[in-house]
Amino acid sequence: METSSGNIAIELDETHAPQTVRNFLRYVAEHHFDGTVVYRVVPGFVIQAGSYEADGGYRGVHDAIPLEANNGLSNLRGTVAMARTDPATATAEFFINLADNHSLDHHADDPQNSTGYAVFGRVVSGMDVVDRIAAVPIGGVGPFPSQAPTKPITILRISVVH
Repeated sequence: METSSGNIAIELDETHAPQTVRNFLRYVAEHHFDGTVVYRVVPGFVIQAGSYEADGGYRGVHDAIPLEANNGLSNLRGTVAMARTDPATATAEFFINLADNHSLDHHADDPQNSTGYAVFGRVVSGMDVVDRIAAVPIGGVGPFPSQAPTKPITILRISVVH
């Protein structure tokens, strides 16, 4: 992932989150993320990106995917997970955990698989870039104005490297 703040390499985990990885790769192949911004920064918690442009505009998305939070992976620092509202509403929004966020994990007492946020990858290099992004001034434009960087941080391109 090439950003205006530097590069972040993410390793996807198709074994534990196959539908989520396929969904993410579909958006990558369509260049959906190219030119979008990191629109949410919550220091000590997450940075989030996906479908918003610097002016607050929103790019259309495909149908939501099933929740794969019950996959044995935990929302640890450096992991990448799908953002969502209700259980099966994840589309293209994703976040990188800045800390171990166990409160975002699937709850063991949930047989319906309706809790948690599906981890589908992890940062393998560029966590220093993630931390730099997490330290920018916030209060800009977007769906979370109080958490949006004041100076847009653009995702220039996400590409697949084997």
